[in-house]
Amino acid sequence: MGETVYSICSMCTVRCPIMVEVEDGAVRHIWGNPHVFGGQQLCPRGAAGKAFEYDDERPQYPMIRDGERGSGRWKRATWDEALGFISDKLKAVIEKHGAKSVILSDRGGAITDFQKTFIAAIGSPNYVNHHAVCSNSVHNANLSVTGYARNGLGYDYKNCKHLVVYGRNLLESLGTGEAGNVIDMIEAGGKMVYIDVRWNYTAAKAQKFHIIRPGTDYALNLALINSIIREHLYDAGFVERWTMGFEELKEFVSPYTPEWAEAETGIPAKEITGIAHGAAAARPSVIFHPGWMTAWRSDDFYLRRSIYALNALMGCYEAKGGIYINKGPGDAGVKLKTLLSQVPKPAGERFDGAGTKYPHIGAQWGMVQLIPHAILNEDPYPVKAYIVMRHDPLASVPDPETMKKAMDKLDLLVSIDVNYSETGWYSDVILPEDTYLERTDHIIARNGLKPGLIFRKKAVPPRFDTRPRSHIFRELAKRLGAGQYFPYETIEDLHKWQLEGTGVKPEDFKAKGLVNLAKEPIWLDRKDGLKFKTPSGKIEFFSGKLGKAGVPSFIPFERPEKPAEGSFRLATSKVAVHTQGRTTSNNPLLSELVPENELWINTDRASGLGIKNGDMVEISCEDAPAQRIRAKLTDFIHPEAVFMLHGFGDTVPVRSRSYGRGASDVRLQRGALRVTTGGNCPLAECIVSVRRV
Repeated sequence: MGETVYSICSMCTVRCPIMVEVEDGAVRHIWGNPHVFGGQQLCPRGAAGKAFEYDDERPQYPMIRDGERGSGRWKRATWDEALGFISDKLKAVIEKHGAKSVILSDRGGAITDFQKTFIAAIGSPNYVNHHAVCSNSVHNANLSVTGYARNGLGYDYKNCKHLVVYGRNLLESLGTGEAGNVIDMIEAGGKMVYIDVRWNYTAAKAQKFHIIRPGTDYALNLALINSIIREHLYDAGFVERWTMGFEELKEFVSPYTPEWAEAETGIPAKEITGIAHGAAAARPSVIFHPGWMTAWRSDDFYLRRSIYALNALMGCYEAKGGIYINKGPGDAGVKLKTLLSQVPKPAGERFDGAGTKYPHIGAQWGMVQLIPHAILNEDPYPVKAYIVMRHDPLASVPDPETMKKAMDKLDLLVSIDVNYSETGWYSDVILPEDTYLERTDHIIARNGLKPGLIFRKKAVPPRFDTRPRSHIFRELAKRLGAGQYFPYETIEDLHKWQLEGTGVKPEDFKAKGLVNLAKEPIWLDRKDGLKFKTPSGKIEFFSGKLGKAGVPSFIPFERPEKPAEGSFRLATSKVAVHTQGRTTSNNPLLSELVPENELWINTDRASGLGIKNGDMVEISCEDAPAQRIRAKLTDFIHPEAVFMLHGFGDTVPVRSRSYGRGASDVRLQRGALRVTTGGNCPLAECIVSVRRV
């Protein structure tokens, strides 16, 4: 008997709405939700969800470590045994050191209410996600400029006339809806300028592609701002009405001319002024994209602030083809209840100082890179338990050897995941979660110009002895005396509770898998109705709030040191068929398409090192063990950089397709476990040596 189930994909963090065809209790096919995409398009990862569901190389039952950490020796446990083991350990840790000695980290995103509620309910302020190695600097930069997080803003790509992108590989990273809208923009005559240290598929679709010297994007932006202000290319009315600190910005950028930037970036001065004039001619239908994976350099906070400043100079906020403030259910008169909102905010300082020691760093994301420091040094207090939820810090955070040393000091390390992971393999307990096709999650807001509600719905029964997160965290909370914050027995009970007072009923989701709360796009009045969450209510080029925190609004550009002979700056990124280091490198289908990563190296530099295309090379950094990877020679990468895909070099032996394939970027990124102004790890400041094997 056939059935159609609307749900949400989880093969990456974009969470595209999907339509699952089910026949006789099994997945027949997965499509994009046609009520959202206007068709049935889905990216390669989403399309490989069926292969993931029927792959046996994933945790199938609870497991408790039965040997040294990382030994791969496990004892099968019942759910009662595993949850009892964890709760007993947590009780002992909390009794001795307090609830703040427990940390929980995850990938972040919208479907996180269960774990956020749990960690707060037991009294710990220490929820943190992976954004320090992804988007912390853009989140915190936007907070300082507009008062919004990165995802508080949206981009009207389809109607954009001039799009400038810095290292954000829009067409390969890959958000299906986002990529489709960019292609629609180009086909409608919109222009895209792409800036990166290497060529990729987004560069192939750009009207202009500039290979920039690594570490000089901030210099480029200072020159762009200089040119726009000096030549009066900005939207004077918008700047006067909706910004603060224009005169300070004007004075600061005055020395940074396009001619100066040419020497720093390698991009000709006439091309820099060309970007400025092209944007000005199209304003306000202009987007300078602030980036997604933004953990580049120590100055990244200021690079992202400069991008938001460029958007403000173009007057593109709440303009068709520009940037809009995301509208949520509240903007449509609907208040969706969440579990976390009923929990008292835990008292006490966070382990990473986000929001206190670092008052300009958002505590909603924290700084995962400080976990090793906190554990090893018991600074600011002992950390003794760490719960890792659908997150793999040993595969995604720099310097995993230091992280392992810290984990060795823990009384409890728990991994909750649908996959075997590097961190799970090193844990005390693995709790296997139902896959995204096997579980129903809480209702979430779908923010944008037309806000709505949506949830992930179970399509097929679990294949193994697994549980959904709604069950795992409720049961742990009950055992720790905090069950009152999970007021449901079934997920259907939770949905009814969430929807109380909204006028929306659970059955309203049946027809399309989502509920739209606005018939027409909600635009704010650009004259008097914009809502910026800064102290002034305006876009702040110059921030008094930053000043009070001891953080300058502007910093001078510092020229990056040129790598020595045989050395390069390491750049990393994603590819359309794999999801960072988390899910898909071991997928039965996707592992065939990209089985391992290669090291992109400039043809001339490689020739000087005696390296030919396809040669096996050794890549190393400081005292990190050298790794072997195959060389890919190309003219289309800056001579000072080498590039590899993130998420390879798997050391978990039960992942047979990805085990031992390629090299791991994070094992090379020594010295990046530190706090920058933006709260990000400076991943791109890693200098590596390369030699032919």
